[in-house]
Amino acid sequence: MSTTIIFTVASLSVLGLLLAVVLYFVAQKFKVEEDPRIDIVEAIMPGANCGGCGQAGCRAFAEACTKADNLDSLFCPVGGNATMKKVADALGFEVAEKAPMVAVVRCNGTCENRPKTNVYDGAVSCAVKAALYSGDTGCKYGCVGCGDCVKACNFGALSMDPATGLPVVDEEKCAACGACVKACPKAVIELRNKGPKGRRVFVSCVSQDKGAVARKACKAACIGCGKCAKVCPFEAIKVENNVAYIDFNKCKLCTKCVAECPTGAIHKVNFPVKPAAPAAPAAPAAEKPAENNNNQEK
Repeated sequence: MSTTIIFTVASLSVLGLLLAVVLYFVAQKFKVEEDPRIDIVEAIMPGANCGGCGQAGCRAFAEACTKADNLDSLFCPVGGNATMKKVADALGFEVAEKAPMVAVVRCNGTCENRPKTNVYDGAVSCAVKAALYSGDTGCKYGCVGCGDCVKACNFGALSMDPATGLPVVDEEKCAACGACVKACPKAVIELRNKGPKGRRVFVSCVSQDKGAVARKACKAACIGCGKCAKVCPFEAIKVENNVAYIDFNKCKLCTKCVAECPTGAIHKVNFPVKPAAPAAPAAPAAEKPAENNNNQEK
């Protein structure tokens, strides 16, 4: 009995050793040498793993950087220009600075502007709600208000405003990773240039309905009238599919379109408030004739 046990143990030991040797040679045969610069670049990255760069995470982005001939098509929105400068220095590349971006909610459909036509009673999810029907208002293009964008943001930059029913972006916290853009089933969130001093102008509407239909559904909808495009001196505005769009690369922030829009669909952000014009001086009161204070003798 003891001999059988010893033989079994010895056989298994020899077999294990043999398999270990085989695995060693196989590993050596098929091992892949990894560029040591990947670890260097990954250490520079902010570690958010948000996917805003288009890669699966910071490690994948570091691998893409080390394999690329240049960094023109690679950018980390969370780290921004400062991080990309460090990556370029580590890899011996030159990199051009890019304008900082921020998420913008392109919907004017507040509770006041866009009254509800029915009541939704289902899962609190924009994706589910949008898949089930066009929405609980007359506009089938606007925000559905369940906050999927808020849940998708890893930086706490979005919140739902209970007064308007729309998401609000905290531009100081926004990393422009694009997670909210991907999470929105109605495509009402867009990444736009943050603009000088944080100033930007955009059409806060994506409705493709014709003017009368869009205005009936939302009082502040773009009606595609084209007045903004006509008044723009820089040809930054185009009207397609009944809705205007401002190209932020061409826009010079003159704000003429804002004043021209008849529905208030175009928003300007972070512009200084112009002081009110001084009131006209009041006209001097007419002088009353002096009274005769002389006592008349009776």
